[in-house]
Amino acid sequence: MDDLTLPTAITTFISATNAANADQFVAQFTPDAVLNDWGTEYHGPAEIAKWNQTDNIGKQSHFELQDFTQDDATTWTIQLLVTGNGFNGSSPFRMTVKDDLLANVTILPD
Repeated sequence: MDDLTLPTAITTFISATNAANADQFVAQFTPDAVLNDWGTEYHGPAEIAKWNQTDNIGKQSHFELQDFTQDDATTWTIQLLVTGNGFNGSSPFRMTVKDDLLANVTILPD
C-alpha cells in the first residue's frame, strides 16, 4: 500500500463489520446509497441494513484490508480478505465517498 490514507467512512465500514456493530455500519451510508453485491443492488440504508444482516455482520464476516488504490477524487478500490460464515476469500470493493459517507459500494468478483 502507498502513503494514501483511506477515508473514515471506508475504515469504519471495515471496523464496524469486525466489531459486529450494525448501527455504526449502516450509519456510514448516504440516504441514497447503493450497495451492489456481485450484481444484486440494495438501495438506501434500510435495504443495506437487510443485506448487512443476511450477508455481512449476520454471517459474522471479518474484513482484513490487503491493499487499496485511489481511483479518482472520490472513489477507492480496496482489496479485502473476507472470512466468516458466508463468503470466504479475497474480493475487491469499489467505494465512492460523498460528504464523508459511502454513496456507493460495489463488491466485484475477483
